[in-house]
Amino acid sequence: FEHSGVVEVDEYSANPTQAFTFYNINQGRFQPPHVHMVDPLPHDSPKPPGYTRFVCISDTHSRTDTIQMPYGDVLLHAGDFTELGLPSEVKKFNDWLGTLPYEIKIVIAGNHELTFDQEFMADLIKQDFYYFPSASKLKPENYENVQSLLTNCIYLQDSDVTVRGFRIYGSPWQPWYYGWGFNLPRGQALLDKWNQIPDSTDILLTHCPPLGFLDWVPRKMQRVGCMELLNTVQRRVHPKLHVFGHIHEGYGMMTDGTTTFVNASACTVNFQPMNPPIVFDLPNPRSS
Repeated sequence: FEHSGVVEVDEYSANPTQAFTFYNINQGRFQPPHVHMVDPLPHDSPKPPGYTRFVCISDTHSRTDTIQMPYGDVLLHAGDFTELGLPSEVKKFNDWLGTLPYEIKIVIAGNHELTFDQEFMADLIKQDFYYFPSASKLKPENYENVQSLLTNCIYLQDSDVTVRGFRIYGSPWQPWYYGWGFNLPRGQALLDKWNQIPDSTDILLTHCPPLGFLDWVPRKMQRVGCMELLNTVQRRVHPKLHVFGHIHEGYGMMTDGTTTFVNASACTVNFQPMNPPIVFDLPNPRSS
């Protein structure tokens, strides 16, 4: 088992399903007792004194009208709050955030927030063939400052914020997925992003899952999580909580004994917002 420190590109990086099988058979890396599913806390369970309640949600895809939001202190949204990142969708999402009572709201982008990925948009509007007609028709002045439409939250993009003593880091990148926003090749390109996560991160917010945790896609019989993200979480950062989405089928909670992993996708594989937000209580850090 590698000591904490530098994470290298994994030899199985490009083949996540094979990686899962290899590490499960040879190291029991995804086996009980230390790795297991966790039942989410009922929304009406009382919060212990001296704790902060985090409300985790992801992949709401402009379908927030019917979502029942539970009591909590801090909202964590792991991306894909729109269909295409159109400014009108971002405004609608921001209006919804404004109706929520949480003291702090933290949001990252996902692969559907096309307009938040400036390089992606620059390439998109150069192309003759429009994959995303409504997005590719946008003029740069309409999307260049799209982040500024998010006035009702803290937006993180490869950056961190400390709230109530918890250091929270957020990043939108994920392994290449049909050429949407914030896609990068598996291996070094993604590892370069994960290497920016501070060692002292308490809560990690990414759009994509790490390999082996709530990343199974039944239709394809494949694991699609990121191997480098898993190694970064387990070998270097060791956050208390890692919240993500992206793979709607993976909704739920797991633990490896150190980190609690939450796939908080609100939408099902058919884009129905059926999965309730997941709440998680953490003891407040002792003030130094």
